[in-house]
Amino acid sequence: MPIDSVLSAVLGSAGVAPELVASSVPLAGGTYNAVTRVALTDGRRWVVKTPPPAAAGCLGYERDLLVNEVTFYTAAAEVAEETAVPGVVRSGLDPAAPGGAYVIMTECPGQPWHEVAGALADGEEQLLRTELGRIVGRLHSAPGPGGFGYPSAALGPLAPTWRAAFTAMTDAVLADARTYEARLPRPAADIGRVLGAASYVLDDVTRPALVHFDLWQGNILVTGEPGARRIGGIIDGERMFWGDPVADFVSLALFGDMAEDKDFLAGYGASAPGGPVEFDGSVRLRLALYRAYLYLIMLVETVPRGTEGADLEWTWNEVAPRLEAALGEVESALRA
Repeated sequence: MPIDSVLSAVLGSAGVAPELVASSVPLAGGTYNAVTRVALTDGRRWVVKTPPPAAAGCLGYERDLLVNEVTFYTAAAEVAEETAVPGVVRSGLDPAAPGGAYVIMTECPGQPWHEVAGALADGEEQLLRTELGRIVGRLHSAPGPGGFGYPSAALGPLAPTWRAAFTAMTDAVLADARTYEARLPRPAADIGRVLGAASYVLDDVTRPALVHFDLWQGNILVTGEPGARRIGGIIDGERMFWGDPVADFVSLALFGDMAEDKDFLAGYGASAPGGPVEFDGSVRLRLALYRAYLYLIMLVETVPRGTEGADLEWTWNEVAPRLEAALGEVESALRA
C-alpha cells in the first residue's frame, strides 16, 4: 500500500520495505506529535511517532519530546512486565538527521479507558483502578539518574535537586505565557511569586522517580472481554520527567482528589517503593504546586495549538478556576 515519504523513511531505518506494510492508519487524539499505527505483512503491529514541523508552535518544555518518550519506555521496561508499556523497536532522536526524529514502538492491546468506561461490568472499575495503582507503583520504582527534570534537556541539563528542576519547569511555562500572551486568571509574575514562595516543600523529595505526568484515561488502554478486563498498556510517555512520584496523582485524578481513590491507592501502596501514601501537609502542598503547573500548561498551550471556539471556551471555564483554586491552596498553606 502507498505510504508517505516520512513514514517510508522511518520504516526503512528498521529494514521494512514499503511492500511489507499491510496498512498504516494515522491516529487522532494526540496534541503534538504525529502518530501512525502500522501493520506489517508478517503480523507485527507497530506505532510510529514523528514530531511536527520545526516551524510549529510549541511550549519550551516540548522540544525533543521523543527523547522523553524513549527514556520513559526504556526505564519502565526495567522494573517489571506488569508495567505494560510499549517496547521501543527503533528510534532516531536527532531532528537534524535525514528523515528527522522518530520512534517506532510495539502496539499495546486495548482501547483508551474513556472509550470503554460506560461498558464496564459491576466491580470492574474498582479492579482496574487497583491494577493501575500496582502498575504505577512499579513505574515509580524504576532506577533513576543522578538528577531531576526532563531528559530531553529542553530546559537545560538535569538538576541536582527537585526544587531547582521544578522551578525551571514553572519558570519556563510562565515565560511561554508571556511570549504567547496567554490568558491567565492572574498575571504570570504573581503566579510565579506564589509558586516560588512554596518551593521549599520540594526539598522533601530526594529521589528522582519516573513520572509520566499525563496519565488521564486516554493514555491508559483497557483490554479483555466484559467481566475480565485488564490494563493493556500505558502509552504516550513523552511528557515524562524525573521528579516527585506524587506528581502523577494530578493527571490520575484529573480535576479530582487522589486521596479519595481508595482502590488505586491500595494497589499503589502494595508496589510503590515508599509503600502507602500519607496525604500529609507536605504531599498536599506539593500536589497543589503540580496541579498549578499542569493547569498552566493546559491554558498556555491553547495559543500555539490554535485552540478556538467551544474547545477554547471549555478550557478556560474548566481549567482557569482550578488553577485559581490550586494557587489559593498554596497561599492558604503559606499562611498556616
